[in-house]
Parts: sequence; structure tokens; C-alpha cells
Amino acid sequence: MAVLAIDLGGTRLALALFDGGGDLILKQTVFLQQRRGTEVGDLIRQQTARLLHEAGRRQLPVHGIGVSVPGIYRAQTGSVWAPNIPGWADYPLLHELNAISGGEVPVHMDSDGACCIIAEARRGAARGCRNAVFLAVGTGIGAGIMVDGQVLRGAGGSAGAVGWLALDRPFDDRYSRCGCFEYYASGDGIARLTSECLAAEAGYSGVLASTFEGAEDVFAARAAGDALAERILRQCTEFWGMAAANLVSLFNPEKIIFGGGVFGPALGLLGDIYSEARKWAQPIGIGEVRFEGSALGADAALFGAAYLALHARSLED
Repeated sequence: MAVLAIDLGGTRLALALFDGGGDLILKQTVFLQQRRGTEVGDLIRQQTARLLHEAGRRQLPVHGIGVSVPGIYRAQTGSVWAPNIPGWADYPLLHELNAISGGEVPVHMDSDGACCIIAEARRGAARGCRNAVFLAVGTGIGAGIMVDGQVLRGAGGSAGAVGWLALDRPFDDRYSRCGCFEYYASGDGIARLTSECLAAEAGYSGVLASTFEGAEDVFAARAAGDALAERILRQCTEFWGMAAANLVSLFNPEKIIFGGGVFGPALGLLGDIYSEARKWAQPIGIGEVRFEGSALGADAALFGAAYLALHARSLED
């Protein structure tokens, strides 16, 4: 027995085969490379068909497909809202995946945040917890929230859309597309802020003046002692700490797990993030929580998608 797991992100698509015990058999990753709308859907269909064919070649019957999406899965319609993928305001992903298998292989979907907290609770850093939050910081920002052992999804599936946390005032129209927190402290936010600083500081001659392409370069520059990179990441640390404080005060979790592409290189800042959170959070709750990095790293959502397919019935109960 096997299941196929799909993790769609803002910049890449990962697919994998897992055995019945939830262990990874085979993984493939491809990058979206500026694809939009139906182009992304075409890529998912092509790669899914390819991996189903590989499973058949290996004589591994696929009993389910689990999918992690970077946004909201609308279970009533089978469509996906993914703000960081142009043209995915209401994309009919369930219909397209059902068409590949002729409807013979059940497909189960959830948000990437939900998939991540499911995976971390089952075999990662949140194992043994009944109340935990996975804060995913990558191209965008989202969260998976587990309360009393159950994943919190909300009335329309948008629970965990913490990129929209209001962490600054007054409101700015720039926040409308992605939210205040995500605007400043996501991977795209770090890159945006760095570009703005480089444009505004004509006299700057540090390493970012010649090496900057994305958020990872800012972390490298900070490690090399660059003052501009230090200032940018200090601001991000403040936002991550404020957001974590709000999550502590709202949900009183045992752990907040930090993951996504930015954590990653930002894991070295967890101590500073906790110190910032202590300033803002409910004082009892902040003393009861631990901040940790993801134990599953970049594969957290992929493992969660596999568990969707393997344990769909128990997850829905």
C-alpha cells in the first residue's frame, strides 16, 4: 500500500510516495518558475500522473492522494484560494486531480499550516502536545493551530491565516493583498524591505549592494556582520515576536513550532524572538510555551499531506 502526497508552495511543488506506515519512499521537487493559473495546474497534473505511473511500475497500489495547499481549501466546492499563486482565487484543483485517476483514488486536501501541525504532532516537534501552533514563514505566512488535540479550521477553512495579523497602525492599502504581518516578515517581505532600503540608501556599500537576490542573502549578510541586514532582520524579529505573543495569548499552546523556508536560516533568532514575545504576551502563557524549530524541516507539509491520505477518516472525526 502507498499514498501520494503533494505539497504546493508559492515557489515550488513537491510530490512524494509514502508507505502505509507514513515513511517516505520517493520524493520529487520542481519549481514553479513564474507559472500562473492553469500553468500551475498543468504542472501538478503532469507530475501527479508521472508519480502514479512510477508507483505502478514499482507495483505500489496508491490508495489515496493528500494535498497541502498554500491558502484555503474550500471543501464544499473542491477549489483552492492561494493568494501567492496568480490566478488561484478559486482554482478547481480537486476536480483536476480526480480526473487524473478517474475518481478511483480518493483525494484529501488541507491548508499547508494544517498539514504541518498534523505532521509535527504525529512525528515531529509537537509530538505529545495537545495544544500547539506551527508558524510557517516562507513566501507567505500561515499557521496550523491545534487546540485540545484537534486542528482548528474555522467556519470557512481560513483559521490560521496569520499573515493578516494586524501588527502595525494605521492601516496601509499595501496590506490588502497579503496582510500586515506577511507584508513585513515573510520571505517576500524581507526581500521587499531590503529592496526598499537599498534604493533609499544611496551611500550603502555593504555586501547586499552586490549580492542581494532574495531573503537568504540578507541572512548571509547578517552573518557577515552587515549593519543593514542586521537592522532588517531586527525588524522582522520584532514582528515574529509580536505575532508569537498574540498566538500565545489567544491559544495558550505548549509549543510554537517555527518552520517554512525562512526558518531555515532564521532558526538562530529563536532566542531573540522569544525575548520579544515575552514583552507582549500574557505572562502565564509565555512561561508555559516553548519555541522550537520544525523537526521535519522543508518536508513538514509533505508529511502532513501523506497523513491526510492515510488517516483521513480519523482526522475528520
